[in-house]
Parts: sequence; structure tokens; C-alpha cells
Amino acid sequence: MLNDKNVYKNDAINRYMDELCTRVAAESGIPSDRYHFGKLVLRSLKDDPDFIMQIDGGTGESETNASVLKRSIKCTTVLKKLGLNVGDVIILMGTNNLDQAIPFYAALFEGYIIAAIDRSLVLNELKATFEVDKPKVIFCQDNKVADVKKAIELAKLEAKIISYDGSTESDVISFSDMMEKYGDDIDVNDYKAADFDPDKTIACIIATSGSTGLPKAAIITHQGATKNTGNIACYRGNEKPEPTLALILSPLQWLSALAHYLAGPIFKYPRLQTSKELDAQHIFELINNYKPSFTVYSPPMLILLLKAAERIKCDFSCFDVLYLGGSAVPDFLFDKLKEVSPNTLVGNTYGMSELGSIAMNPFFAPRGSCGRRFAHIEYKLVDVDTQEEVTEPNKVGELWLRTSSGFKGYYNCPEVSAKVITPDGWYKTGDLFYFDEDMYGYFVERLKHLLKYRNHQISPVELEAVIHTLPGVVNVAVSGVPDEECGELPIAFVLPRPGVDITEQEVKDVVKENLTDSKQLRGGVVFVKDLPLLPNSKVDRKQLKKIAASLAKNA
Repeated sequence: MLNDKNVYKNDAINRYMDELCTRVAAESGIPSDRYHFGKLVLRSLKDDPDFIMQIDGGTGESETNASVLKRSIKCTTVLKKLGLNVGDVIILMGTNNLDQAIPFYAALFEGYIIAAIDRSLVLNELKATFEVDKPKVIFCQDNKVADVKKAIELAKLEAKIISYDGSTESDVISFSDMMEKYGDDIDVNDYKAADFDPDKTIACIIATSGSTGLPKAAIITHQGATKNTGNIACYRGNEKPEPTLALILSPLQWLSALAHYLAGPIFKYPRLQTSKELDAQHIFELINNYKPSFTVYSPPMLILLLKAAERIKCDFSCFDVLYLGGSAVPDFLFDKLKEVSPNTLVGNTYGMSELGSIAMNPFFAPRGSCGRRFAHIEYKLVDVDTQEEVTEPNKVGELWLRTSSGFKGYYNCPEVSAKVITPDGWYKTGDLFYFDEDMYGYFVERLKHLLKYRNHQISPVELEAVIHTLPGVVNVAVSGVPDEECGELPIAFVLPRPGVDITEQEVKDVVKENLTDSKQLRGGVVFVKDLPLLPNSKVDRKQLKKIAASLAKNA
């Protein structure tokens, strides 16, 4: 295991969380309630009833803690009437409307499992997801009701559908009607959240299939959420965070949104979100009108926004803190951010669904580093070939993590879970890392994304970083063209800057000048108008591979 040099610990946050946890356990008389995340949220909402919890920038509506608390408790009465018990799954697949938070917190109070999923999934994807999650209630928008009904039928399940915005289907009720007709008003002081074991009871399951593989969802227990939610406040150094407006740009199924639903009530900061479809114009309206001070971007999304900012005015200087996460961050992006917002604290974030939070403190770290290790998490690197532990500085290995709450695996996927969790509790992340002499961590590549050229393993991220140095490149993604003799030939999909002439040879030359022979772009260079992106704005590597394969067939 890596030594304890240069680990991060926030004593102020630890004291704050300990005081809150102790209060909750003392009130109930149940010692384990200090890790009951639903009761922690319940206590926090009661403490500050007038605080604005959430704002819908698409409609201009906002809602206080008191309103969210009252509606969430009312929602629990409906879900109980529908027969839900501790451990049952509810699916949330709506827009970032204000109603979506209500079943979210109701589930935390009562021990139901929250499964937020992509609302753009098509019928077969919904069926596969439902077969794994086995939901009892599904909250969605009206335009997905027909697909959801059919997917429930194909998955041979019985589940109630609630539409956020009404439905013409006779057996589907709107969220507002559900609350009005079947919800019971209970005095918030009389309401008692359900009792359960926080170490065994699941709070959320977070979709992790990304661009590859079958549907699977990482299990986050109430205890795990309690111990790791504070990670997001690491930008404050060794201080407790002050209330700050957080801009949510991703749907709830992605950790970059879900983490704020969890942390917001605990650390008393409001969320700015929107029920409208997001494009650059609307994002800039949110930023210019509300002046949020905290957000999370994926590098591809930020690249596109900075490109759009050349023609649409946007004041990025309102941000005090900016997390960049989801994929490797090219150096030029830090330089560009320094130009548009010189006082913003920027973190190159490494987070994971399996932890339910970020895994390192990215702030005040060398450029390119994901930061320092958290004191409450164990880390080690393992050589992929020998499976021996790596302890030398600057040597690459697969990152393994272990926490006191333990990663519980993937929901209803025991075989997959067994492959990534060792008998002594280490979680194999599938990510290649190295640590420098000062124990700052550096992400290298996802193991599954490595290209295989002859006997060489090639990192797309490394090639992309080199190609990004060309001034005429807005964005780039590298994949592999299948080749019977060599395995895969690296190919670059380049999004050029409008009005800038850039040639295939220039792209090949910059790689040739900076990287070894095995890493050359033998698959070629393709100039594109757009890169395929996932809903969280990560590059869709699976789709990119399909495009590369089709090019090989047509060659």
C-alpha cells in the first residue's frame, strides 16, 4: 500500500459532519443512525427551512428547504401506499425539474433505492436496465411513457409509472395529481424516517456502463454516502465550505449532478439547474443571469462552450471553483480558462460512480495531476502484468482503492462484482495511474481504452494531448482501426477550428515529432464537424470504434 505522505484531511469538515451525525444518532437513540443519510438530510432541512435549495433556471422557479421537506414527506406517504418497502427500487429519469428532488429525498428517508437513468434510452436499453434494476416505481417525462410501459412489459415486471408533466395514458398519473390525490399531509415534526442498517441499506445505484458493456450500476450505501459526500468540499482546504450557488449541467444519472443532490442539503448550498434542454445559449443565460460560483464541466463540454463563447458573450469570472472531470484534461484548457477567468480555482477531478464522489483532492496540485489522496481512503497501484504492488514513484499501475465502508459491488451483478473486488476488499478501478515523488496522482488511461498495436499498448489520451497542442485543433479523439496483422492502427478524429487550415500531414507530423514509432497515426486522420458524445459530454468511445471499423471495411 502507498505510504501516507501528502494525504489530504479536512478537520473542519470532519468536525462538522461528526457534529451532525452525533446529533442525529442522539435524537433517535440509534448509534448507527450517524450514517443514515436520509436522517442526516432530514435534520439538515429542518435546521434551515427558509434556505433556497433549488432553482430551475428554465422557468425561474425556486424552492426552499421547507417546501422540499414537506413535499418529500408527503411523497413518502404515496410510495408507502404503492407498497414500497426498504430496499425497493425507484427509477428517476426526468429533466432537471424541481419535482425530481422530491422522490429522491423521500427515498433516502425511507430506505428505497434511487436509480437515476438516462431518459434518452431507447426501448431495448430500457428493457435491459429494468431487468437489472427491477423497479417498483418509475418517474419520467410524458414523452417516455410509451417506451417505459413497453419496456416494463418486455422485462416482465410490474411497476407504477408517474409522469412529471402529465399523460394521456389512462393508467399513468401525473406527479402533481399523485401528490394531490394520494399524498397525506404530515407535520414535519411528527414524521419519523424509517429505521434500517446504513451499512447494508443502499441509498443509490449509479449507472456505470458508459460507452461499453451491459447495464450495471454501482451500489452506494447510506454509510458510504455519509463518509464520502464531504469529499466534494475539498476545495476549501482545511475549512468548512461557505454556501455557494452550484450550477448543475448534467442529468441526475451522472455523478456530477447526483453528488450535488446529496451534498447540497448537508453543506447548505443551493442548486441551479434547468428543466429546459441545454445548449450553449441557455447555459450562458444561466451563468450570466444567476452568477453561479461552483460547477462541474467535462473537458469536451467546456471546449465546446469556450468555442461558443467566441460568438456569444459569457462571463465565466463568476466561478470561484470549477471541477473538470470525466476524461483527461488537455493542458491548453487550463491556459484558456486562465484567460477567461483568471481567479477561478480549477481542479482536474478524478471521480467514480463506485465511490459516489471524487477520489482525490485535485486542488493546489501540479498541472496534469488529479491531486492528493484522501486520508480516509486506502490506495495502491498494481502492475497489470505481474499483479505485484507498485511502490516506486512515476511507475504506472492499475489503481486499487479500499474504504472503511467498502465498495459493495454492482447491483444484481454478482459475477461482475467478483471480478473487480478482491477478497480483502480492494476495488480494482480499471484505471492506470502513477504517483510522483511528492505522491500526487496522475491519470494515464482506462485499461479498456488502450489500443493494441502489435506488442505495444497505446494510450489514446497521450496521443490526444499531443494533437491538442496544434493551434488549429478544437477537439480530438483517438481510436483504433482494426487490422488483422497489427491489431489496431491509431486513427485521430479531429475537430478543426473554423477558419483555420490544418492538414492531415500536420497532425501526423506533430505526433511523429513527439511520440515513438509504435504510436504513429497509421490509421490516418479524419476531420469531423462533431465528435460523438455521451449524454454527460464524454466522448462516446464505443461509437468512435464503430466509425473506425467502418472506415477499415470501406478501405
